[in-house]
Amino acid sequence: MDLLTELLTTDFRDLDRKALDLYLATVAQVTPDALALPTPCADWTVNGLLRHQVSQDEGFAAAVRGDGARLRNWRNGDLGTDPHAAAVTSADLVTKAFSEVSLDQELILPEVGEGGGFPASLAISFHLVDLVVHAWDVAAAIHVPWEPADDLVAASLKVAGIVPTDPGSRGPGLSFDRAVPSPDGAAPADRLLTLLGRTPTWS
Repeated sequence: MDLLTELLTTDFRDLDRKALDLYLATVAQVTPDALALPTPCADWTVNGLLRHQVSQDEGFAAAVRGDGARLRNWRNGDLGTDPHAAAVTSADLVTKAFSEVSLDQELILPEVGEGGGFPASLAISFHLVDLVVHAWDVAAAIHVPWEPADDLVAASLKVAGIVPTDPGSRGPGLSFDRAVPSPDGAAPADRLLTLLGRTPTWS
């Protein structure tokens, strides 16, 4: 079975919930004074990254409702006065949406690709890998451990394997930066980070 077929025929919902738990546990450690810290995503502070993920959760939920084409549904996340509570609320929203979707339903994801939609099975895998890697972004910014379970790393590596690598798809301001060289024998979690443009030693 080729990689894309495997991803299209896998139900990632349980792993996505596990990735949300990893992400939320990291966000719970963010203190108010840490919100202004830089992150490995050059365009975002911690506050900006948390707001981005809330927006993404809301966007995926909107896509399940058939309203994914409106960019404002992907850009209006609000952290309010309690970023962790906002993250929990958006996580619950997207989990409920994914629980109700048919895996072959087409979801419009304008921030992933223009034009046609993506089967929900693949869209959920995109959400999963975002959570796992953004959990690292937050953890690196606030200097706390990032310890994703092996099954999360393995699934995320498969998804990372289909992310386009051409210059038009990678770089500053795009979903992922250009891949970073990974040394021979690197741990799977570090290989995941480098595949998606992160430097594991960032600080």
